[in-house]
Amino acid sequence: MSTVTAVDLAIDPLSAARLLLGSRLTGRGVTASILEVEAYGGPEDGPWPDAAAHSYRGPGLRNSVMFGPPGRLYTYRSHGIHVCANVVCATEGVAGAILLRAAVIETGLEIAWGRRGPAAREAALARGPGNLCSALGITMGDNGIDLFDSASEIKITLGDLHVGEVGPRVGVSKAADRPWRMWLSGYREVSAYRRSPRAPAPGESD
Repeated sequence: MSTVTAVDLAIDPLSAARLLLGSRLTGRGVTASILEVEAYGGPEDGPWPDAAAHSYRGPGLRNSVMFGPPGRLYTYRSHGIHVCANVVCATEGVAGAILLRAAVIETGLEIAWGRRGPAAREAALARGPGNLCSALGITMGDNGIDLFDSASEIKITLGDLHVGEVGPRVGVSKAADRPWRMWLSGYREVSAYRRSPRAPAPGESD
């Protein structure tokens, strides 16, 4: 793994997503390699308009972290239950973030199992954004932390650039055809693609 800083994420969401593939995420005794990510842009008047992004309607109290600076963690609850984690990219004041969708546990396997429960299969410990956060102990209280601060309980180490597969994002009803999901092939830990039933028919979205 190379030594880089948050400055390396001051780029567009797609480039940041590629950079994050294969990166190492450490959270409270567990280390994992990121295998699957999704890129998200920002408001309609920004450089990467994205109707599926939480930042699309502009900055607010809940999504302010998405507007920078880069290298921060943006957390939210999916369906009011599962915590999901995003790595903020772009420059301060410009929204962009990368959802961490799946990872393979490298160290701290027993800790991850303790958090997820004994019924969880090893390949599914960090498959899906909610499971990933559960396995690594990421909570809503981690919103806004600096992932490159050595004192942070959640840290990320970027590595070499990986060429991954690309396809549409999972479960979004807007901008549903946009190929902004990326993953490393050959891993059971990668999510299966599921299109939102509220999305237009394939080919009728951007």
